[in-house]
Amino acid sequence: MNRPNTSHARTVLYTVPGEETRPCADALEDAPAAVPVGKRSPLRRLANRLSLLGLVGLVIVVFWLCVAFIGPLVAPYKGGAVTSTEVFGSYSAAHLFGTDYLGRDMLSRVLYGTQYTVGLALASTVLASCIGTFFGLIAAVSGRWVDEIMSRLFDALISIPSKILALVVIAAFGSSVPMLIMVAALAYIPGAFRISRSLAVNLMTLEYVQVAKARGEGLFYIARVEVLPNMIHPMLADFGLRFVFIVLLLSGLSFLGLGVQPPNADWGSLVRENIGGLAEGAPAVLMPAVAIATLTVGVNLLIDSLRRHVARTHGGAK
Repeated sequence: MNRPNTSHARTVLYTVPGEETRPCADALEDAPAAVPVGKRSPLRRLANRLSLLGLVGLVIVVFWLCVAFIGPLVAPYKGGAVTSTEVFGSYSAAHLFGTDYLGRDMLSRVLYGTQYTVGLALASTVLASCIGTFFGLIAAVSGRWVDEIMSRLFDALISIPSKILALVVIAAFGSSVPMLIMVAALAYIPGAFRISRSLAVNLMTLEYVQVAKARGEGLFYIARVEVLPNMIHPMLADFGLRFVFIVLLLSGLSFLGLGVQPPNADWGSLVRENIGGLAEGAPAVLMPAVAIATLTVGVNLLIDSLRRHVARTHGGAK
């Protein structure tokens, strides 16, 4: 016996006494299939939440992240290779960003330096945010004395200017890639702690957290399940701001000669190396500075757009 074709039938609900309402099996409506929201890519969902300036910031950030991964692969020359006899050369077909004080191709130097600038800043920011958030959650869910002791310790640490702390530590232990990551993270852990603790303390007063306490849930469960997921968006905004601060900190250290050491170089080192060409308006000193500016502006545009979206969402929910 052939099955009836039900693809174009209309949905009909029928009720059996003592049972729940069910759709009739031979009366299904042929409705257009909707694309589930969960099937959209994370990048597509993020783009839908952003303003025009936020999209510009997203494009800039994604561009520099891609350059950090594939920059050395697409560089026209080796990073340290002398490719021209002209010092502080101008823009040309062979050297799009000119040449530096030794005659090296600046485009290649910038592409190689992106790995250090973006990579070191990203690693330091992840470390600072994770450690600061961890201790902030502990302080918020623990007793008063634990909160007071941890808060006073981090207040003492945050009172030291980040650049002074970095200069002292690097002068004492020397400059290396792991040391730069640790110093930058140490300088910004207290700020991440204060933000996360403030958010967590506010969340601890809400009803669903009190219900979890009444159920007898442990502090670890409350921090991990009830508090942390509800502070992700503000912490992501803070993450972006700290990334910008760490980029500027590491670039400043490199400009002072305490950052990434030769023959390697980040963008701050490239500015310092070619500062002699500033009077001539050489591209060798301008292009690394433009790279730093575009990265920081792009991250700021993206974070501002995300914060406004979260504020509108929360405001509309009230």
